[in-house]
Amino acid sequence: MTLLLSVGGLLAMLALGFHAAIVMGLVSSGLVFSMDNVPITVIAQTAFRSIDSYPLMAIPMFVLMGNVMMRGNIVEVIIELIGSIVRCIRGGLAVTVMLSCVFFAAVSGSSVGSSAAIGAAAVDGLKRESYPPRFSAALVAVGGTLGLMIPPSLGFILIGSIVGIPVDKLFIAGVIPGLMEAALLLMTTVFLARKNGYGSTTHKPDFKGFAKRLPGAGGALSMPVLIFGSIYLGIFTPTEVSAVAAAYAVILCTLVYRTMNLGAVWSAAQDSILQTAMIFAVVMGGSLLGFVLARMGATSSLIGLMESLEMTPWQFLILANIVLLVLGMFLDGVAMIVLTAPLLFPMAIHLGINPIHFAVIMVANVEIATLTPPIGLNLFVMSGIAKIPLEEVVKGVMPFYFTRLLCLGLITFVPAISLVLL
Repeated sequence: MTLLLSVGGLLAMLALGFHAAIVMGLVSSGLVFSMDNVPITVIAQTAFRSIDSYPLMAIPMFVLMGNVMMRGNIVEVIIELIGSIVRCIRGGLAVTVMLSCVFFAAVSGSSVGSSAAIGAAAVDGLKRESYPPRFSAALVAVGGTLGLMIPPSLGFILIGSIVGIPVDKLFIAGVIPGLMEAALLLMTTVFLARKNGYGSTTHKPDFKGFAKRLPGAGGALSMPVLIFGSIYLGIFTPTEVSAVAAAYAVILCTLVYRTMNLGAVWSAAQDSILQTAMIFAVVMGGSLLGFVLARMGATSSLIGLMESLEMTPWQFLILANIVLLVLGMFLDGVAMIVLTAPLLFPMAIHLGINPIHFAVIMVANVEIATLTPPIGLNLFVMSGIAKIPLEEVVKGVMPFYFTRLLCLGLITFVPAISLVLL
């Protein structure tokens, strides 16, 4: 009964708009006080231990790298480079924007960060070619979700640190699913552009323009190679490469492109500290809640229930997807991972499901959550950037939403997509 009341209180406070970290901290602390033979010092000890993690140290550096790349206006360089080749097809600018989202997914690690980085420049360019505002906003909102799957992914770093899976393996596992999602979203973009007659076309690809712009874009294009190549070859760990990539981003934007000065870098660093603190606060609250649930036997009870129902792995995956999709309507990605990972992963492992495969499934659900009202963060970001009502962005996202569900189905029921590179 105590547990049910606590869950009800947690959901009620979330519905009232309390921050997830505060809600989880208050509820779990209250449960600790109600337990016999559990000293209250466990609250501070558990909270500190949850962020005293080497893999988690990659988060502040990747956040800093993404902020510097975003403020350094690298997006314009990438859009011009890609556009010189693909603008010749119907909807070419829309395809250019989606491909640019793929690039920023490989350097930001964040869905919201990718959308914000590309949003303003992309929406203005699409507007000049008479693309409907709702389509433009939806295109960037959906493309930005790739930042959660394509490494470096903050979602994978969180899951790895909570569950104990090597982050480098999670990064490698996210490559093929991320590229598959990008390919299906590009196909959807081309289909919608041709069906509705969006955009203008050029007569032929501008190979000379591409060759002229390529040297200038080489520094930016080398960032994904630096990150993934060094991890895949075993040169750096994800935590080490995060620091190297952040330093490289600063050098790139201050000395190569000269789009930032030291004052702008300091401002980006301050924002990165605030964003990291928010993430760590959610991790501390979620870890404390996970400790309480484990102490109360919630995980073992759920596994026992699953055994009594004789649930198969595929039935569990379907149920897990439904639960995550529903939670995605009310929680942001960090809170969703921190709350559900300690409960769902033991059940998945008990049924023989590869934990790396299940981690990719969880991240795919978090991607969809950023597009799901009423909490979908990418929807709010693009509503503000495009200056259109939230419901208009939602309408624009709907065709892409079905593509996203198709991607989730393929990732769930074809494990090889996630495991082929391991």
